[in-house]
Amino acid sequence: MRILVTGGAGFIGSHLVDALLAHGHDVAIIDDLSSGTRSNLNAQARFYICDVADTARTEHIFKVERPEAIFHLAAFVSVRKSEEQPSETARVNILGSLNIMRLAHTYGTKRLIVASTGGVMYSDDNLPTSETSPEQPRSPYAISKSSTDAFLEASHQTFGLSYVSLRCGNVYGPRQNPHGEAGVIAIFLEKMLSGKQPVIYGSGEHTRDYVYVDDVVEAYLAALTSDRSGIYNIGTGEETSVNQIFDMLNVHFDHRFEKQHISDAPQEQERSALDASKASRELGWIPKTKIEDGIAATVTWALKNMRPNNNTTSTMSFQTWLSTLFIGKTYRMSQTNKLLESAATQEYQHP
Repeated sequence: MRILVTGGAGFIGSHLVDALLAHGHDVAIIDDLSSGTRSNLNAQARFYICDVADTARTEHIFKVERPEAIFHLAAFVSVRKSEEQPSETARVNILGSLNIMRLAHTYGTKRLIVASTGGVMYSDDNLPTSETSPEQPRSPYAISKSSTDAFLEASHQTFGLSYVSLRCGNVYGPRQNPHGEAGVIAIFLEKMLSGKQPVIYGSGEHTRDYVYVDDVVEAYLAALTSDRSGIYNIGTGEETSVNQIFDMLNVHFDHRFEKQHISDAPQEQERSALDASKASRELGWIPKTKIEDGIAATVTWALKNMRPNNNTTSTMSFQTWLSTLFIGKTYRMSQTNKLLESAATQEYQHP
């Protein structure tokens, strides 16, 4: 199948592209690289640098590619930056999505699958939250996603658009950018890899529904093969606190870090978890990855792929850096020694 993935150079999008290619699909990518990176791109997919709100450029791409299905993941992704730039958030997330919907209708796309957010339903009560819960989006980012969901349903009712909108929990895993969408797991992991002390806002008892990126990709693939249209939550239904995340990561660093708390971030939601039973019933999707296993896989990837960032100008070998994480320790030394052997001659320049 000819498939177009917007945001295919991003965290989730790049994993999705890899999976689609592995399933034998013909894939093209649209990404403006505002948060995605070239290093995430799969060389087997065609790549177009493009803003999804650029009507002329996107139409040219549609004329060339004629996609049978579209995965629309491109977005202004930062919740906090959306509060500083609500107009830009609306331009990319609402107008950009409307542009993709228009082109999907014009060029006869059979299926449109869109990334939404569990943040559309902002509630600390009656957890886990279902798709029928009252919508209470409180950030421009969440408002833009709620608006897009409404436009999708209107297009379905008016033009027969076949669509699925996936409202995902807090997605984590390899390739997540700690400076972009900035999930707490990616932020803490980057700090720990650099030997820096992570900080926890408030008590650390705030909870979120953390779902591993491979499970999210499986949800997108399930949506592609389903004939259903509508909105689906994608989460585990389980709450995990920031303190628990810290502890699970700290295990992989032999508990060398202590919890350090600072004052609460403003307007921080206390609790969150998503009821994904509808996705289970109608899409046949269930999450498979336990958070302990997902974090372990993410740490393993980071040790192989993330460079330390200590804000110095000195040069340190990768071998020396990795040794500092485990010196005098016995935890996972066999795995560490293998990494040391393969990286013994590599050097990394600290920015």
